[in-house]
Amino acid sequence: MKKNIFIFSSGELKREENTLCFVSSEGKKYVPVSNVSALYIFGEVSFNKKLLEFLSSNEIILHIFNYFGYYIGSFYPRTHYNSGYMTLKQCEHYLDKSKRVNLARKFVEGALLNMIKNLSYYENRGVKLSTYIERLRDCLNSICEIQSIEKLMSVEGRSKEEYYRSFNEILKNDNFRYVGRERRPPRSPLDTLLSFGNSLLYVAVLGEIYKTHLDPRIGFLHASNFRKFSLNLDVAEVFKPVIVDRVIFTLVNKRMIDESSLEKEIGGIYLNERGRRIFVEEFNRKMSQVISFQKRRVSYQRLIRFELYKIEKHLMGEKEYVPFVSQW
Repeated sequence: MKKNIFIFSSGELKREENTLCFVSSEGKKYVPVSNVSALYIFGEVSFNKKLLEFLSSNEIILHIFNYFGYYIGSFYPRTHYNSGYMTLKQCEHYLDKSKRVNLARKFVEGALLNMIKNLSYYENRGVKLSTYIERLRDCLNSICEIQSIEKLMSVEGRSKEEYYRSFNEILKNDNFRYVGRERRPPRSPLDTLLSFGNSLLYVAVLGEIYKTHLDPRIGFLHASNFRKFSLNLDVAEVFKPVIVDRVIFTLVNKRMIDESSLEKEIGGIYLNERGRRIFVEEFNRKMSQVISFQKRRVSYQRLIRFELYKIEKHLMGEKEYVPFVSQW
């Protein structure tokens, strides 16, 4: 299976014959292009047009992040899978209020069901979360009758507030307590982990969208207005509890990340380089984890692609979209 390559060091990324070569103060490292799905650049890395041509010819996406770990942008190959028909179908479902709300509701439903799965897992292991679970179920029941995007977003926001409050019962380090969400910049250690993890997931979903006929600019829950991309935000909602939140539970409860992994700068709290490396390593491990799904063994990364195929079938009227829900 092709892998995502994360580069934190400073250096030069170039092509040497038919291989990717990264030159840094530690020497040269070679990666066969046949093994690479995408490159994530966190360090100060230089490259030239020849490298971009090489990446494009091998359908390798390049994602760039700034010093604080925020996503800046992507270079992706000339789209091989563009489909005018699919783009028209996305526009049709976006412009038709009923169709848009129906699809947007599915994303919120999937997110809520996976939040409940997470809390139920810990409830069954002695953590008192029944009140939070009940409130999330109330939110889930309420979305059935909602007929506007604004009200769906309101319920989603309310449910996330309840859900994140429950983290104070799950996480075993009081320095990572939930005190409210502030994203730019994050003001608490937990905010920092959520923002960084969500950013990684948004980019991972975006990379999978590029390998389908879907247009990432046309979402349904998140408005397709002045954002560059919105469909990846929609799909990420379903997977945040399953991927990002479980990564955070592991990192904090196993003390893999603690206060020493953070730094304060420009009015916010950020992961330092060591913290980013640890988080990315665990995130990558989770994305590569193989689970049973519909009588086959697939990784979470592949599962995201399957989710996109399901959305394509929904848009074409072949099969109603049903969001992925974790088995635990």
